[in-house]
Amino acid sequence: MSAMVVLALTGFSSGHAQGSRGRHGDDGGGCSSSRQDHDSSPGSPGNGAPRPRPTHTSTPTASPSATPRPLKSGTAALVRCASAADPYAVVEVRNPNGRAAVFFVKMTFKNGRGLVVMSAGDQVSVPAKGRTTYRVSTISSGRVEEIAHCEVDPTAVANW
Repeated sequence: MSAMVVLALTGFSSGHAQGSRGRHGDDGGGCSSSRQDHDSSPGSPGNGAPRPRPTHTSTPTASPSATPRPLKSGTAALVRCASAADPYAVVEVRNPNGRAAVFFVKMTFKNGRGLVVMSAGDQVSVPAKGRTTYRVSTISSGRVEEIAHCEVDPTAVANW
């Protein structure tokens, strides 16, 4: 009887029988393969086959350079006012951003008494760190002769 106990103990403690001491591989033999199933025994659901492992998928994350920074507003300056002789005002729009952008430019045209004859607003595309000269037509107002003064909003709001 003692020989059987000794044989049984030595056979199970040598590290060759996997799973003899429980789930965590604490039988001294250790695990070298990630495919070993320590819970399998005859009649268990796994029957020695590896269990399916959860699938890990990586979620792409945007790098800081992929997410554009908000655009800064540009500046607009009047170059020339419209007149009866030339019904176009000229505005220079500057882009302080490191990429091309579209800016909204607002202008007001007034008569000699300071009353608004017409207002205009338009989208102006400007290259990165560049400037664009833009002509604003006043012909559609039908009151070009009345224009005595032009004003441009100095802040050109970046739209995209």
